[in-house]
Amino acid sequence: MAVTDEAIEKIKGMIVSGALRPGDRLPKESELAADLGLSRNSLREAVRALSLIRILDVRQGDGTYVTSLDPQLLLEAVSFVVDFHRDDTVLEFLAVRRILEPAATAMAALRISEQQLDALSAQLDKLGDDPSVEELVASDLEFHRGIVQSSGNSVLCSLLDGLSGPTTRARIWRGLTQEDAVSRTLHEHRAILAALRDRDAEAARSWATVHIASVEQWLRSSL
Repeated sequence: MAVTDEAIEKIKGMIVSGALRPGDRLPKESELAADLGLSRNSLREAVRALSLIRILDVRQGDGTYVTSLDPQLLLEAVSFVVDFHRDDTVLEFLAVRRILEPAATAMAALRISEQQLDALSAQLDKLGDDPSVEELVASDLEFHRGIVQSSGNSVLCSLLDGLSGPTTRARIWRGLTQEDAVSRTLHEHRAILAALRDRDAEAARSWATVHIASVEQWLRSSL
């Protein structure tokens, strides 16, 4: 194992064991290196690597801290990596969304508040019947993010946020090239919202599946 990898594993072990908790300040570099049996250089490289993936927060002049370890923070790395996808893997990202998003939508049907439902309805009303493709896709992201947040599962919400990049581009492409894409999307959004208002988890799940599958089906035929 490379010395930097060993240093990363040792710091990880301290966090996982509870020796270091969210918000804790790490001991001074010289003390920590001696305690872990590491060189200061390898410790420094490990800290730099762990700060990139939001495990540690290096504050100039103040020291190094364990972050909140909040799922949304940690899963930001997913979004960064996903942006390096190849065009031929977009279908795989859509397939993952087709698994996760309907489940989140079904969960939201049992948790979403009337106030949140009204906000989603107002958002669709504001969009109107003839939005531009860009307006539609931006609204689509906001609409689904609002629903997923209502599922009560922050990990699921962060994962789906991380997958939005490549699938967003696919939706723009579809909107520009498929004649009825805009009207179909608006219809599907209304159907999802109606299922949520009815607190019908299975109908909400089904409409969310149809919504994502229609993009996936179009993309398969276009590639």
